[in-house]
Amino acid sequence: MNPRTSMMQGNIAVAEGAIAAGCRFFAGYPITPSTEIAEHLARSLPLLGGRFMQMEDEIAAMGAVIGASLGGMKSMTATSGPGFSLKQENIGYASITETPVVIVNVMRGGPSTGIPTLPSQGDVMQARWGTHGDHPIIVLTPAGVREAFDMTVQAFNFSERFRVPVILLLDEIIGHVHEKVTLPDPEDLVVIDRKKPTVPPEEYLPFEIDETMVPAMANFGEGYRYHVTGLVHDQTGFPTMDEVKIEMMLNRLHGKLDKYADEIIQVEETGTEDAEIGIICYGSSARSARQAMRELRDEGIPVGMLRIKTMWPFPTDRIRAFADRVSHLVVPELNLGQIAHEVEHASCDRAEVVRVNRITGDPIHPEEIVQKIKECR
Repeated sequence: MNPRTSMMQGNIAVAEGAIAAGCRFFAGYPITPSTEIAEHLARSLPLLGGRFMQMEDEIAAMGAVIGASLGGMKSMTATSGPGFSLKQENIGYASITETPVVIVNVMRGGPSTGIPTLPSQGDVMQARWGTHGDHPIIVLTPAGVREAFDMTVQAFNFSERFRVPVILLLDEIIGHVHEKVTLPDPEDLVVIDRKKPTVPPEEYLPFEIDETMVPAMANFGEGYRYHVTGLVHDQTGFPTMDEVKIEMMLNRLHGKLDKYADEIIQVEETGTEDAEIGIICYGSSARSARQAMRELRDEGIPVGMLRIKTMWPFPTDRIRAFADRVSHLVVPELNLGQIAHEVEHASCDRAEVVRVNRITGDPIHPEEIVQKIKECR
């Protein structure tokens, strides 16, 4: 048997993916249903020369991973519902300072304390808009254990390459399910590190505007000193009230994700070529959607599925193209229709958007999706 094959829990796959990507600093606070990530890294990181810190709260945990990243360590924190809310101000700080960090949110029922032990997909809008102001963000959402590993590696790669916080958004089902997985050999992984400056310290501009739109990032303690502030700043890092410089800086923050959108945005399409009715899904709800699609196709009903893997930036063009080919887009999700709003915007009335929602902490069953699709015919 392949020694890298085992039964693995989704949260453990996230922790192993972080290690494989080069994460050597984790700060967090225990919270259901994400705690296994912290527990695993508390044991593993010290053995690799890394550091684990249990902080006094989620605000401090987010601050700690920003500080560690500025010092040159690939850093991650993990949380769930209420803790994710507490992190938002510092996520905004990471955005404006362009500090690479990975934030894992294993979603549970809400609002407030909500349903701590049961799944939800109620944080997808918060993941995009939780911190104030216009800010760039990348959000990935896995639908299985192996994908949780792969997307954690990818989250670090995106964060380091584009100097942006990346959120890995999974729900309690994906976090706690156990599946047989075979992890890749370390030498087969693509691991990306941040771009380093090639000029001497006296010439270094930490927020330089160039054709790549992603500035080189020096690590503190390596001879480079620069100013880091949550205020809008110029290319030197110092605050500015110059309208031209403000506009240039904020436009670059957003423009770097627009520039590389084709590399960032990922979807999985199944049976979309001949589909008459489509399903748009993500996370654990995609597992039920896949089974529903199989059952309907066995009955001769041509249904196709587009699974969102990159939640933000949102795959508007791919969904719009799918909407051109089908009469209805069915959107199953464990909330009251947060992504259905985005699908309606993307489809522009090309297809009717039909919602399948559940907020009780139970998963959406394939039969519910099957029934809703049959009602659309």
